[in-house]
Amino acid sequence: MRVVVQRVSRSRVSIAERSVGKINRGLMLLVAFNDQDTAADLDYAVRKITNLRIFENEEGKMDWSINEVGGAILSVSQFTLFASTKKGNRPSFTKSGNPETASQLYDEFNQRLAQTGIPVQTGEFGADMQVELVNDGPVTILLDTQNKE
Repeated sequence: MRVVVQRVSRSRVSIAERSVGKINRGLMLLVAFNDQDTAADLDYAVRKITNLRIFENEEGKMDWSINEVGGAILSVSQFTLFASTKKGNRPSFTKSGNPETASQLYDEFNQRLAQTGIPVQTGEFGADMQVELVNDGPVTILLDTQNKE
């Protein structure tokens, strides 16, 4: 599982010019799964994301989590995070998860995020989406559950 975590002042995802998810201050997540991902990976990612201290406190130091600032999450599936560019110029997506399984993991991941009490908006798995965001900082972090550090 790979998640690009971006601290945003606002973000929106649309399908065919229709807004399907929108947040103000919070975290924009681009999420991808592979066939080795498990429930333990979901738990790890949810715990890490909800406890990341990447919001500034009153002194301007990154010290607060999304809970502490009352932020929201916009979660968007993006299988291309597992792209391989080692051979040629066309990316290979063979390391991306089976779409049926990945869709189930994406739904479960978003449910687990919502169970923390943080408001969660989502895109639509497998849809052609347009994503808009204002990256605050910018602050962008790659979370890879296969490389837990």
